[in-house]
Formats: sequence, C-alpha cells, structure tokens
Amino acid sequence: MLAAERRDAIVNELESKPAVRVAWLADRFGVSDMTIRRDIDALDAAGALIRVHGGATRTSALSALEPGFLTNSDRQSAAKKLIAQAASRLIRPGMTIALTGGTTVYQLAALLPVQGPLTVLTNSLPAADLLHSLTADRHGGVTVLLTGGERTPSEALVGPLATAAVRGLNVDICFMGVHGIHPDAGITTPNLAEADTNRAFAQQCARLVVLADSTKVGVVSLAHIADLSELNCVVTDGAAAVRSGATDAVVNPLAELALHTTLLTPDTVPA
Repeated sequence: MLAAERRDAIVNELESKPAVRVAWLADRFGVSDMTIRRDIDALDAAGALIRVHGGATRTSALSALEPGFLTNSDRQSAAKKLIAQAASRLIRPGMTIALTGGTTVYQLAALLPVQGPLTVLTNSLPAADLLHSLTADRHGGVTVLLTGGERTPSEALVGPLATAAVRGLNVDICFMGVHGIHPDAGITTPNLAEADTNRAFAQQCARLVVLADSTKVGVVSLAHIADLSELNCVVTDGAAAVRSGATDAVVNPLAELALHTTLLTPDTVPA
C-alpha cells in the first residue's frame, strides 16, 4: 500500500471512530509504529486529523461549540442520572460543596436535599433554581450561595464577578461539569470565561471531582481548565467498556484516564 493510500485509510478509520492508536494502526496496515507516526504527523499538518499522545483524533473532536442547557439536558440522560447517584455517595452532611454548570451536575443537585445539611456554592442558574424549589419548605437542609456574573448558553454565571466570588470562598469538594476530558489536554470547555471561573473553583476546593458521561471522554475543547493531575477523581459511565476490552481497536479513553487519575463509575464508587 502506498503512503497516500494508507493515509486516506487512516482518515477513513476516523470517520467511524473518535480516535485511533498508533499501535493498532501499525498492526492494521502491517507497518512500523514510526511509519504510522510519520503518517499522523503529515495528516495533522494537513488538518485532516489531530495528533495526540499515542494516536490521533478526528478534527470534529476539537469542539468550540457550546450547546445550550436544554439541548444538552436530553443527551445521555440515563447515564447522567447514574453518574449523579454515584457522585452523591461522596457527600457527607455538614460539607460545603461547589457545583459548576452542566447538565450532569444539575442531576446531582436534585439529590442534595436528602444529603443535608449542606452549604452549596454554585454558578449554575438551573441548579440554584432547582435547589430553591426543593428546599423551600424545609429548614436546615441546603443553603445556596449563587455567584454573580454573565450568563452563558449553558446557563452558568461566569466572568470577573463570578470568578471573584468563587475565589473568596473555600469548599470541601467541587463537582465540575466539563465539555471534554482527555489524558493529554485535561479538562476543557468551549467558553473562555467559563474556563477562568472553573479554574477558580478548582483552586478553591479541597477535592475536585469531575462528572462526565462517556461521550465527553476523549474530547478536546477550546479552553483548558485543569490537568488530570489536578483532579481527585472522575465519575463517569462506561465501566463495561473498560472491563470487556470492547474498544481495544481504538484509543480506549477510559483506560487512558484510569492511568492518570482515580476513575470511578456507578458500580465502583464507595457507599
């Protein structure tokens, strides 16, 4: 196979897969790892794919689009509820916790009234509204502190006001929603102002927990929030894919994440 044909075939593989690994491509085409790396370098330079550590991702995985809250809320809803239920087991009465924007974090907010008493710092308008409605008739359950700031399409408050409010407080644990999570790029978002506010959340918490369904894993978005080394754990779905090896033919991003940070799934979070 000529180099041009092989490179076309690599791009075709990425039509059906979010990412491919160098070792798998080398075996697939019967060439050396070095040959595949040269192919990936050439394709990356041509804008046909994105070179990452150990392989490549398709260009559509690099997202600068920020979907609205309502648009995102219907996606992976069953997985998000399971993730929220698992994450809720990390909370203890009396904690001060932070909730960032995001529909998975919103699912966690619905579970907080039975976890109280709690103090909740959030920049999520939907989460704050939900907590207010759930606790309106209760006393000593959940105290909500809502940051100020500018509103994003995902209904989060961001910008200098929000960031300053977050930096003035300390929390026990922050549950953060993200647009993308990747072994090399870390956690990312398409919104630059939201990235700055979320960095403040990450710096002001004793424990940082990212909630991300498996469609977010392997995605690299525009603005960097934190490296995986800064996370305490990631709560996600997709444990079956890790156990079965069903994605051995491509980059198994869940397995990659497990090498960098504590990876928790609904069946592994401690009770």
